[in-house]
Amino acid sequence: MSEQHVLEEDLRKGLWEEPATLPPRWFYDERGSRLFDEITRLPEYYQTRAEAAILGECAAELIAACRPVTVLELGSGTSTKTRILLDAWLAGGAAGDAGGREFIPIDVSAEITEEAAGQLTQAYPGLRVNPVIADFHHLPDPLPGVAGRRLLLFLGGTIGNFTEEERARFLSKVRARLAPGDHLIIGHDLVKDPARLETAYDDAAGVTAEFNLNVLDVIARTVPTAGLDRGDFRHEARWNDRQRRIEMHLVAEKPVDIAFPSLGRRRRFTEGESILTEISRKFAPGELAGDAARAGFTRERTCTDSRGDFALDLYRV
Repeated sequence: MSEQHVLEEDLRKGLWEEPATLPPRWFYDERGSRLFDEITRLPEYYQTRAEAAILGECAAELIAACRPVTVLELGSGTSTKTRILLDAWLAGGAAGDAGGREFIPIDVSAEITEEAAGQLTQAYPGLRVNPVIADFHHLPDPLPGVAGRRLLLFLGGTIGNFTEEERARFLSKVRARLAPGDHLIIGHDLVKDPARLETAYDDAAGVTAEFNLNVLDVIARTVPTAGLDRGDFRHEARWNDRQRRIEMHLVAEKPVDIAFPSLGRRRRFTEGESILTEISRKFAPGELAGDAARAGFTRERTCTDSRGDFALDLYRV
């Protein structure tokens, strides 16, 4: 199925809803992936630093608990934080596994994933690095690696981008791809002051705004349109207290009329009407463990940073 066809299906399913929605996977073309990497280094965006601090404290403990032969990472991007875990893994090793360890980054962006895989191959000459270009919504089946000795990473708080129903389906799908003895590490953001959360998703330099608006460029480049102008929209981050999530919106600055010839449809936006492009759910401590248990996982460890901003959960099948 071509990229155009997939995007047209997503537009057909979401753009005429109330509110209009678009899946966040369309953020991550090459430019969007690089913008997100820039976001992770912004002073307002605490999540990456908090997760890196947790890995610095707990990586050796997590690796010792799993003793993996294969490490896979969903939505790997540049795998920058992941190097902390790889360092602990390769330093400690696993008895009898010398020379057999493999890292498999899985990401939708071919350019970023292949570039990162090349850098990792140079940095870790004893490690086999085999990238897979795939959307984590469509996981390889079966997952590659040594069954029962695999560690699957889902870092960065990406689990918060799912609705409640989507999260349950995703965890069940992951469980179906894994075998008894395999492990899963999930990074997730914790509930905190809404003002701090909104600032983290609307930085002063405007990088997150550009990241959000870039999705309109992806649409214009991929699908035939008329009347689509990114200058007609602005970025907005909102805290939804009832659902405990940050929402990213593209808000129409004036009445907008966009034609989609290949869909045979038009979408008219009134001034102030928005497209919901991403949600980022925040969790209470221990809350995610219940969802994972219903999918067939047992939580073995939880690590948090010193401020209690972020958490890493280790689960076993």
